Amino acid sequence: MSRQTCCSLLFFLLSLNLPAQDISRIDQSTISVNALDSELQRLTEAANVHGMAVAVLSSEEVLFQKAYGYSNLKTKTPLKLTHNFYAASLSKPLFAFIVMKLVDQGVLDLDKSLVTYLDQPLYTYKFKHGYEGYDDLEGDDRYQSITARMCLAHTTGFPNWRYIGKAGINMEKPLTIETDPGTVFGYSGEGIQLLQFVVEQITDRKLEELAQEHVFQPFDMQMTSYLWQDRFEGKYAVGHAKKKKVLERKKRNVEYAAGSMDTTPADYIKFLQAMLAKEGLSEKAYTELIKPQIRIRSLQQFGSNSQKMTDANDDIQLSYGLGWGLYETPHGPAVFKEGHIMGWEHYVIFYPAQDLALMIMTNSSNGEGIFKELLETAVGDRWMPWYWENYFPYNFKG
Repeated sequence: MSRQTCCSLLFFLLSLNLPAQDISRIDQSTISVNALDSELQRLTEAANVHGMAVAVLSSEEVLFQKAYGYSNLKTKTPLKLTHNFYAASLSKPLFAFIVMKLVDQGVLDLDKSLVTYLDQPLYTYKFKHGYEGYDDLEGDDRYQSITARMCLAHTTGFPNWRYIGKAGINMEKPLTIETDPGTVFGYSGEGIQLLQFVVEQITDRKLEELAQEHVFQPFDMQMTSYLWQDRFEGKYAVGHAKKKKVLERKKRNVEYAAGSMDTTPADYIKFLQAMLAKEGLSEKAYTELIKPQIRIRSLQQFGSNSQKMTDANDDIQLSYGLGWGLYETPHGPAVFKEGHIMGWEHYVIFYPAQDLALMIMTNSSNGEGIFKELLETAVGDRWMPWYWENYFPYNFKG
């Protein structure tokens, strides 16, 4: 039975309110589709999540998928799995996949200094878009040691974005290397953008073209792109701030591997299924993608607590792979990625040993408050590093 047929069958069963197959969770317990649906309804209402799409899937089947709430609160348009979402940082794992395709093809070496692929010093390149320039790095030779592996594992030493600091947003703030490359985890969109630039120089092709060839077309993701497309018009959701404020949808015309992608929940399910099925990559490349590259010792992923070290997550061996976060459960490894910007909060996670994945995509700034409980309910995962990810439950009283 094809994936599309399985999805249609599940929708049919849900529409008839008939019991479907129980979902086997990672701890070998089960939950019925109806029970999961009821719990998701309760959570979205309790936490005032304005819109959310959830799917539980294996490499071959979609075990559960449903949308809750609205694509637009102002117009009261019900949310659908086919509505286009802003993906935020869920774009990064797809870029990591593209990079590993190039590694498989011998086009790129994960451990070769990125500047050796360039025909002039990095700081001499001129860009149309201000913050992308690297002239600030002249005089700090540490940038010459940065590799593709460091970019995907977030160990470049760059900040997340150069213009974000303790004093707020400063678009004139220079790019600096804050820690020696390769030594410490520090989540960095800047590092992803550097790798995108070098990949485009090596291949003489833009990111969108590479994505279409290596991801979107092979996995039939027709409503996904790193650039806004005319076909998205009239089919997109908008983001919502916490107090029900409807946010204007940005339509990006410059492709950024770190976060310009638009997609649908239905399309992202296909990518997760490909990851579970190990489609499109060699066994070696796939293994490298979800192998721990750096142990994470920070108290939290962002903010001032990202500079404080702790052993609090040693029990789950919190680490980063290539484009994916990693931790261990008593039932095997968990591979995860977040997406976050005002109005959009997402979480995807898969468990290779159980051939199981969970996708949560919300167009609501209240979404993250239910992620911890949702993982526990849907897939039986009670080991998520929620404090490190700043996923405080909506009813947290600590």
